[in-house]
Amino acid sequence: MKAMNTLRVANRALKTRPLAPSSLRFISAYASIELPKEPSTRYKDVTHASGAQSAATARDLARTSRYVLPVYARPDLILSHGKGSYVWDTDGRKYLDFSAGIAVNALGHADDGVAKVIAEQSKKLVHASNVYHNEWAYRLAELLVTTTQFEGGLGYAPGTVPPLKFPDAKVFFSNSGTEANEGALKIARKVGKDRWAAAAPGRSWDSPECTKTRIACFEGSFHGRSMGALSVTTNPKYQAPFAPLIPGVDVGRLNDMEGLKTLVGEDTCAVIVEPIQGEGGINVADVEWLRALRKRCEEVGAVLIYDEIQCGLFRTGTLWAHSEYPVDCHPDIVTMAKPLANGFPIGAVMLRDTVAQTMTAGTHGTTFGGSPLACAVGHHVFSRLTSRRFIADSAEMGQYLTARVNQLPKWFPNILHSNIRGRGLILGLGFKNHEHPGRVFEMARERGVLVLTAGKDAIRLVPSLNVGMDEVDLAVDVLESCLGAL
Repeated sequence: MKAMNTLRVANRALKTRPLAPSSLRFISAYASIELPKEPSTRYKDVTHASGAQSAATARDLARTSRYVLPVYARPDLILSHGKGSYVWDTDGRKYLDFSAGIAVNALGHADDGVAKVIAEQSKKLVHASNVYHNEWAYRLAELLVTTTQFEGGLGYAPGTVPPLKFPDAKVFFSNSGTEANEGALKIARKVGKDRWAAAAPGRSWDSPECTKTRIACFEGSFHGRSMGALSVTTNPKYQAPFAPLIPGVDVGRLNDMEGLKTLVGEDTCAVIVEPIQGEGGINVADVEWLRALRKRCEEVGAVLIYDEIQCGLFRTGTLWAHSEYPVDCHPDIVTMAKPLANGFPIGAVMLRDTVAQTMTAGTHGTTFGGSPLACAVGHHVFSRLTSRRFIADSAEMGQYLTARVNQLPKWFPNILHSNIRGRGLILGLGFKNHEHPGRVFEMARERGVLVLTAGKDAIRLVPSLNVGMDEVDLAVDVLESCLGAL
């Protein structure tokens, strides 16, 4: 069923903007590919052993531990360079990167087009601050809004709304996904105060009596590590060392219909949710639940924020994870970051004018966000991601990856849960033993494939969006060999 859903994504892309005949043949040819009949055992032997680094690498690792704050538990290797879906360490060992810099490198490593834009723009203007306009910020903002109008999302149905002369959405650029979420929460808080003040004569938004300031979030979420974003990232591992966090946060459970009325109340100003939880374990929000959440937000006047930092920008096969959902479950605000500039730091908040109108000069800002260089790279990357051929090819690889990994629970029923989580090129393998994901993470690396864990029980697969069939086969073959070794 998941594979068929992804195929429909590709078919919609064909219907809305026809592809060249060669692309049509590519999609037709895919249906004839035969999947393996049994799991691979070719990669049982360790080829990239931990602790086998050279003396030079060992020296550099020692210097790292001496000078760099040890907030990451990293393997004992140092990456040197990359190309496409592959990276190499300083000892010359080659790895297939099926983590894509944590779902960031949409076009892979060392992309020639990205490198060219960085080189050309860096010779013209790198930074001028937001005291002045620059030529790339408005171009990228326009492209994000008009593409959303066509592809669907933020209240637009896919393929039915032509680009409007006066779009009713705005974009704010930040430096990261965490900053995008911080901005979204600030905007929602201000909207809440405005709505509270407008509800009765004589009220002022800056009154200390204003109660419409609460924020709702969900278990398993990950929204960032700054104090505001951390406050809605409900994982004790992340939160406990830094308590107390910001007050007024209420926590619900994903897909819990019954809990919505008590979770989202009259004092709620914002609800933030990932349509597909990434760090939390690749958990998918049900469409009907999102519709009920949207309805509840409208009943109480709360701003609905979709954090699509990891699942957005075509990772699921559509522009946004919610692009093809009915418009009555769309959000007021979408946050984005990871793949937007293929690794160059950038984040963005895209919001409907109904909430954007609360923000005036001085209400929010950033020194580096929306720089000429970041926006030039973002414009180049996003323009390529939105090409009809790229969308179709990426959707097809998502379908193929899904078909391959769907076989794993059947072959390893004592190790894996029966359902594969996620959609397109953001998939999760759920393990019955919570010690196994970390072990498979290590085993895959020792065989030259880099994957990620997610939550307490999952392996996360988030390759580059231009990943090829050979790379998918290698990654899944290695995973099969690792699961067999368990």
